[in-house]
Amino acid sequence: MAEITYREALNQALAEELERDDSVFLMGEEVAEYEGAYKVSKGLLDRFGERRVVDTPISELGFAGLGVGAAMVGLRPIVEFMTFNFSILALDQVINSAAKMLYMSGGQIPVPMVFRGPTGAALQLSAQHSQACQPWYVHTPGIKVVSPATPADAKGLLKAAVRDDDPVAVMEGELLYNVKGEVPDGDHVVPLGLAEVKRDGADVSVICHGAPVHLALQAAGKLEKEGVEVEVVDLRSLRPLDVDTILDSVRKTNRAVYLEEGWPYVGIGSQIVSLIQDEAFDYLDAPVVRVTQADVPMPYAKNLEQWAKPTAEQVVAACNRVLYRN
Repeated sequence: MAEITYREALNQALAEELERDDSVFLMGEEVAEYEGAYKVSKGLLDRFGERRVVDTPISELGFAGLGVGAAMVGLRPIVEFMTFNFSILALDQVINSAAKMLYMSGGQIPVPMVFRGPTGAALQLSAQHSQACQPWYVHTPGIKVVSPATPADAKGLLKAAVRDDDPVAVMEGELLYNVKGEVPDGDHVVPLGLAEVKRDGADVSVICHGAPVHLALQAAGKLEKEGVEVEVVDLRSLRPLDVDTILDSVRKTNRAVYLEEGWPYVGIGSQIVSLIQDEAFDYLDAPVVRVTQADVPMPYAKNLEQWAKPTAEQVVAACNRVLYRN
């Protein structure tokens, strides 16, 4: 397997799907001439031409709606948001059109399209550009949501999303584009709705998705030196959710920590805790603990930003808490 960056893995997925299916096209701000704000679409304009790789005006609501219309008549658009923070301007098309059209048409009009781009905090981009947008999308029936943490999953989940007959939001980690990892050769597709145990353990389950997976693995490495075996469960897909893998892990370790980069109030962790309480309560030896971003808009000041983000040290502390090691 080749070791490539998260960015290169996404680029491979886009190129392979554009090559495989003539109905697939990419559209968004600066995806063509500039090759994408994060260079994910590098080389695609030269290879596939301006009818398949389309620069749009700075109007998220407009081009998201154009993508919905294209999907309704049989194409498979990939709509890139320069950042999912900007998708807030397009939520009417995403939520009220893409996600609901199949249901409202009695199953007659599918909307096979992808919304993709970076989400979460980067480095000092301040409050309006640092939001983890997954919970807003996950809340809505009719749209699938994936959050890849590794290059292999970035490629595999994006390819699966393009081929799916429902709208799928592919939420990429803004700080992950330069992360390297092994990616299987060939037509690598990761099915939607399947979590993956990134590290086996017997003492506590840390459940997470996206960029925080790397924090969980760091915390697991630190705790291993103290004789604690942490199992890291990467959800990968947030809707549909792999309930079985979550519950199997908790039933094995009897303790759980949920880690996410979003806000705590009505975050994805609330749903995971509810699931564990409903389906695995008798297996728990301690209450489930959540680790999240601080419940504030992301500060611009570097020291405050570092304070607001979840850390590996917080994950270690949470694991120690459920293990009664404090």
